[in-house]
Amino acid sequence: MKLDFSALEKAVSSLERGVERASSALGDEELRDAVIQRFEYTYELCWKMLKRQIEADAATPAAVDGYSFRDLLREGAERGMITHVEEWFGYREQRNITSHTYDEKKAVSVYKTALKFLPDAKALLAVLKERNV
Repeated sequence: MKLDFSALEKAVSSLERGVERASSALGDEELRDAVIQRFEYTYELCWKMLKRQIEADAATPAAVDGYSFRDLLREGAERGMITHVEEWFGYREQRNITSHTYDEKKAVSVYKTALKFLPDAKALLAVLKERNV
């Protein structure tokens, strides 16, 4: 079964455009905040599509539902879909910061994480698309 990655493609593209605009307008809080929001939903789509791919590849897809989030990421790394699994754990921590509280220091931290995350999101998308040719 081929998976549909159109939502993830749009999210990654949206994050990339946001990063480009924010990089050319340093200090623009609204653009920074837009990048943070785009990071949030792109990250969510990344791990959900990773899970769907692991389920599609698994002998017993229902078993994947029992994986913890960390187990899911480790499985993705073992299958060569993501690299630097510890960074993906960090992305999740930064994603969780955005949903609980907001202040300037945290916004800057999450923004920097979004910049670091973009290449990893693009790499994951490329791997997923390659597996679904």
